[in-house]
Amino acid sequence: MGSSRRLTGVAAEQGGTTLVGLAIRDETTGFGGRVVLTLGKRDRRLELPWTRLSAGTPVILSEEIAAADAVCRGIVAERNRETITVALSESPEPVADRPTFRLDLSSDEISRQRQRDALHKAMAAERGTLAALKRCLLGEEPPVFGKSKTWTPLSALDDSQREAVSHALAAERIAIIHGPPGTGKTTTIVELIRQAVRRGERVLACAPSNLAVDNLLERLLAGDEQAIRLGHPARVLPELREHTLDILVETHSDLKLAREWTSEAWSLRRQASKYKRTAPPPGERRNLRAEAKQLLDDARKLESRLVAHLLDSATVVCATLTGLNAELLGERIFDLVVIDEAAQATEPTCWIPLLRARRLVLAGDHCQLPPTVLSHEARKENFHVSLMERLHSLCGKTISRRLTTQYRMHEQIMQFSSDEFYESSLIAANAVRHHRLADLSHVTASPLTEVALKFYDTAGSSCDEQAEAEGSSRENPGEANFVAQHVAALLDAGVAAMEIAVITPYAAQARRLRELIPDTTVEIDTVDGFQGREKEAVVISLVRSNPQGELGFLTDTRRMNVALTRARRSLTVFGDSGTLANHEFYVRLLEFFDAQDAYGTVWELGDAVT
Repeated sequence: MGSSRRLTGVAAEQGGTTLVGLAIRDETTGFGGRVVLTLGKRDRRLELPWTRLSAGTPVILSEEIAAADAVCRGIVAERNRETITVALSESPEPVADRPTFRLDLSSDEISRQRQRDALHKAMAAERGTLAALKRCLLGEEPPVFGKSKTWTPLSALDDSQREAVSHALAAERIAIIHGPPGTGKTTTIVELIRQAVRRGERVLACAPSNLAVDNLLERLLAGDEQAIRLGHPARVLPELREHTLDILVETHSDLKLAREWTSEAWSLRRQASKYKRTAPPPGERRNLRAEAKQLLDDARKLESRLVAHLLDSATVVCATLTGLNAELLGERIFDLVVIDEAAQATEPTCWIPLLRARRLVLAGDHCQLPPTVLSHEARKENFHVSLMERLHSLCGKTISRRLTTQYRMHEQIMQFSSDEFYESSLIAANAVRHHRLADLSHVTASPLTEVALKFYDTAGSSCDEQAEAEGSSRENPGEANFVAQHVAALLDAGVAAMEIAVITPYAAQARRLRELIPDTTVEIDTVDGFQGREKEAVVISLVRSNPQGELGFLTDTRRMNVALTRARRSLTVFGDSGTLANHEFYVRLLEFFDAQDAYGTVWELGDAVT
């Protein structure tokens, strides 16, 4: 659980991975018989602080005065401003009369073991489909593509999306769909999956995150596909939980009989153990236990047959990469395995579904954030290089097809990233090419809302960065004040708070901005936390401002690519040109803003909010 386990109070909660001082508000059962606890602050007048513990997060619940090993493991099911709901395998047994609890982010040992097992199996494979796929993935054999067969699109696709689907359908072993920001990658993947199903193929659809898997599942269900979701129901969006294997099994009529057999078995076991004044007939206890054992065996077999029936009835199985349970899936092999957001997944996690693949399609964008790898040793071993990035470097355009029409951003917002990362290949769709905040019916037209791009230079304004009081993150109080002032101006112009996001590379700056911007529906997060998201208006705080020209996180230009491509209609960047100009990427970025007549200084904003 890391150092947060040794901290208490506000200090423990500051990093966003711990909540303390919690009391149980409600206890129910759900999610396949699991214990479901709703917790809130002991003082009901208090809201929960900002936290990264969200739906699907693995957590450890412990009583604050109990021994360190007296813990319950679970999953966050839901969270709002006042409470957080957790699904546990068992109910806690408090020591104190009026106990308070803490929640800590938990590591996932099961995931690590599944990765190790997958790599060992792949290494040992010398013959068959897995061995052939392994040779392609290791570059020992080139990717091969057959002649593309005729197919009729099931949804509206642009030319680059059609080409990507055709390319993937023609792959004998592996293919890549490269989806830059806003280019309809999910639409393309879902079309590919549905086309494979029409050909009689069984498909396994995976992604590294629960949200990405849910996104695929939702789209597949909308297309009337027989899709089923593996994984803990608490990690699945509420509206999709009825499609999880756990809930389908729990609510199936056949399970009622298995539950009856189980109940009868435990009753027989209690009878066999019950003390009697007179000795029972010889062998009676043994017979009762044998009968109970048989009933339990029959119940387990019935449940296993039900699970097998549900899995075999589905044409598409959806799961996270590490959520593939070998006990559930048995020896099942899939004609096609699709991995979405593949550029964000470490390679070992991808080998878990690869064990079950005849063909593999990776989809994502290696020009955005790579896999999160915290260990310096792991980085030295290139764990931060995804399978998708490695294959793209190895095979180039032979294996990959890029989507080129983007449906999110005003063309000015799109252009720098298109030039810098995608060989100027992106084209804004007509519907978004010129859209602005001022075009929204509830927004007042003004110079603020009629422009798509703006860079505010903080150089010379005493907006200096500093280290946070505790920890290693950075913040810039002066810049944060100007950002808060700009957000207030957007709100005054009629832009809805839920349409605005403020993003920054530094967690300390995000915390300061949350203190300055009182409306909690304005989303404030780090760049990493906002990957895959979009808002009508995005404000970026770059933070770094120092005489040495040190840029820290900003030197990761892929992280900056993510930040610059989250906005639909309005992108505003705050930064110190004197510091930024020490890196060629930011020199080009500043030149771009200047060429678009979008460069200005914070002096244009007047006095910052204090």
